[in-house]
Amino acid sequence: MDPALARRLVAEEGRAAIEAATAQPDPASLAAATALRRRFDPELAAAALAQVQLRRRAVAKFGAAAETMWFTPTGLEQATRPAVARWRAQRLVAAGVRRIADLGCGLGSDARALTEAGLEVLAVDADEATAVFAAANLAGVAVRHARAEQVELAEDQAVFCDPARRRGAERSWRVEDFQPPWDFVTGLLDRPVGAVLKLGPGLPFRLLPPTAAAEWVSHTGDAVEVSLWSSRFGEPGRAATLLPGGDRIVADDRPIAVTGVGAHLLEPDPAVIRSGAVAALAAQLGATRVAPDIAYLSVDRPAQTPFAETFRVLESLPYKEKTLRAWVREHRVGTLEIKKRGVELDPAALRKRLRPGGPNAATLVITPTPDGARVLVVARV
Repeated sequence: MDPALARRLVAEEGRAAIEAATAQPDPASLAAATALRRRFDPELAAAALAQVQLRRRAVAKFGAAAETMWFTPTGLEQATRPAVARWRAQRLVAAGVRRIADLGCGLGSDARALTEAGLEVLAVDADEATAVFAAANLAGVAVRHARAEQVELAEDQAVFCDPARRRGAERSWRVEDFQPPWDFVTGLLDRPVGAVLKLGPGLPFRLLPPTAAAEWVSHTGDAVEVSLWSSRFGEPGRAATLLPGGDRIVADDRPIAVTGVGAHLLEPDPAVIRSGAVAALAAQLGATRVAPDIAYLSVDRPAQTPFAETFRVLESLPYKEKTLRAWVREHRVGTLEIKKRGVELDPAALRKRLRPGGPNAATLVITPTPDGARVLVVARV
């Protein structure tokens, strides 16, 4: 967005346009655009309607607070969920941090949590329009439009950095595309006062700095990030934290026996899988793998753990579509959930081909086993 337009939008005239756009039943409609253009110039009318649409999308992440926040499409996509931002802020406070610079603050979700936790925050973003919206979202917080590399940091100022992970208009997983540059970002971890980096949960292990403590975080079952913490904040290694409960498991690389499918199947939380903590979880529960390099675990008895979902195995079928179609028809299954690992298939396309119909529901898990690919009919415990 043009920075001048962003400033107009957060000013009095823009707020009036937002109020008018909010009153529209469908802000994406031609009728809404026509109505707003009667009162405001086309550029401001379009920006206000787009802002209201973003706020409505943002409710899923920010709840009712989204109704008064300012967003860009990219900023909303990358913004930290409030529960995750609060978890990080509390951990920093517990470690004795008092001042922190948020480099790449985006729309200010993390800066807000850091401020609410009692930290003195400097928020910085390289995109001018984003910095305008961050300032509007962060009343009372110092917000600066600057490149992270240009910011002079105080010796007692810790750093939080969430690098922009995009290549043009598309999200990028290549660290070569990150801004600030990857070398600068990882160099922040060497600061004596400490730093924490927020990155996508798909970050490969080979890119983990050897001195960092890497924490994969899931929120209500979604793997949302990996945060890299300076050694001041934790021992180097990998771990998974599950929010909102805060349960944590430390990864290790011990071997796990492969025994195939037992009476119960465990599907570890995505953060447990991403962090490589499946082996540690198996050791905790006395579980085995269903197949080599597959995250599904097998146990004889139901497991009580926050780190995995437990299923009772009802049937084991060969992975043949004709057999599955007959099973679905015979059991009058109309609602069909399909899970899979280690098998090349599109669950949505397979569901369509199986032609479910009827009053019953079923969950199928398709996985390699020592006896070849199998379809497990399971029920949640």
